[in-house]
Amino acid sequence: MSSEQNPTPETSDAAGPRPRRLTYAAALAALEGLALVVGGVWMLVLGVTGDSSGRQQAVTGGITLIVLALLPLLAARGLLMRRSWSRGPAVITQIMALPVAYNLLQADSVAIPAGIALAVVAVAALVLLVNPATTQALGIKGPGRAQEPKQQ
Repeated sequence: MSSEQNPTPETSDAAGPRPRRLTYAAALAALEGLALVVGGVWMLVLGVTGDSSGRQQAVTGGITLIVLALLPLLAARGLLMRRSWSRGPAVITQIMALPVAYNLLQADSVAIPAGIALAVVAVAALVLLVNPATTQALGIKGPGRAQEPKQQ
């Protein structure tokens, strides 16, 4: 029998449809990942086409951003597939985004709107990720509830 005929608990709709909050959290994580990829590619292009003095730094920064994009992108995919492991990387991504947003807000430049947008996305994603409906949809049990109580 194929996996389509015998769905596993993680992939079946027996627990109900995926909550919108979970979908929104996955979308926000994917958006952050895509923004990191775009920023990394932009840095690479500037490094390759710019002057040779900052080429190595730009290439290193671009590659670093692209590699860092893997965390929110994998978390977004896991959230959409209702994998319980995906909430941890998604939460870590949002926590890492908050200091970046703060630094952008301290700049006296066009980076301030980017800082506002990043802060709003990070806080919204955190709220969505810790929501009880999201936790339940991912099958995450609270502390002390890892095992089912014994029937006597």
